Amino acid sequence: MSTAMRELLKSGAVKASAPCRIDMGGTLDLSTFFLPLRFVRPCTFNIALALRTTVVLEPWEKERIRISSRGFEDAEFYAGQAPFNHPLGFMFAVANYFGAAGVRITIDSSSPPRSALGGSSAAAVALVAAFGAALRRAGRGGSITRRRAALLAHALESSVAGVPCGLQDHLAAAYGGVNAWYWPENIGAPDFRRVSVKPPGKAEKLKDHILVAYCGVPHTSADINGEWVRQFIAGTDRNKWVQVAECTHGFVEALSTGDYKEAAACMNREVALRTAMTPEVLDGVGRQLVEGAVNAGCGSRFTGAGGGGCVWALGDVEDIDRLRQIWEKALSTRADARLLDAAVDRTGMKVTSSSRAGLRGA
Repeated sequence: MSTAMRELLKSGAVKASAPCRIDMGGTLDLSTFFLPLRFVRPCTFNIALALRTTVVLEPWEKERIRISSRGFEDAEFYAGQAPFNHPLGFMFAVANYFGAAGVRITIDSSSPPRSALGGSSAAAVALVAAFGAALRRAGRGGSITRRRAALLAHALESSVAGVPCGLQDHLAAAYGGVNAWYWPENIGAPDFRRVSVKPPGKAEKLKDHILVAYCGVPHTSADINGEWVRQFIAGTDRNKWVQVAECTHGFVEALSTGDYKEAAACMNREVALRTAMTPEVLDGVGRQLVEGAVNAGCGSRFTGAGGGGCVWALGDVEDIDRLRQIWEKALSTRADARLLDAAVDRTGMKVTSSSRAGLRGA
């Protein structure tokens, strides 16, 4: 592994960040699903949140890489020797791709660890952007575009995860905003098609229609995604996935016209389909939140593949205001559970380079 990255960082730390997301129609971004279901044009919807994951690159001891991330124990290995099945293995894989050595990586997420908001994908996109900026500082390589950052982060995750990985988290992190992502119907077609979703009215008002809650326990999406994949391949409940795709299309259309009641109904139908297949997507608090949303006239959905983590709701402003009190009461029964900031991030990944680098460990 090259120590050139360490020398580059001595002239200044590099910082990059990317947002996490809330979503609907996830799992359909896996080729296992979107290729056999091409006749229903599967799409996945997400909203990037102003809960950003920030990555800082600094010089470190020669030939070593150290990663510090909130919610995980610090990890340090000789460059190129980190196990990719480590809790931070995905981040070490990104560092390996760039041939990094003598680098300290600090990851700080404003969302709870393992909250099913796509935080690891946001960290990877930010890390790709940071390494790209460091190389660009030395005139090595061109700009890393949003598309390249998302596709590279996704490819690296897919190579080490051991389970199928979707693309939607990386895209939300790279592009930001409110988007529907349409997946390729034919081999050789572009990897995705982005359609910006713009409800009527001022863009910043969308947050008034949204609540996001952390249920207080980390998610275990790999287990649930794996179960969905196994069921789909076996032909079990495959018709339900057609209906999930139809619900997502209906949601996007309703939100685009500002019909929050219909959008909420589509969310609730989708959750009913998924809970019928895998009841464990919602724990006790999650079920309370979903039931409270339905009773308040809102739509509600677990984020990602569920199994803990976060739940989000959408509805008319007056219904969301009423739901806020219901959710705060439900969340008060569990330590660490709380409402999160629902502001929309429209920036996506961004890089900030500092000329004042600490040489800690150099």
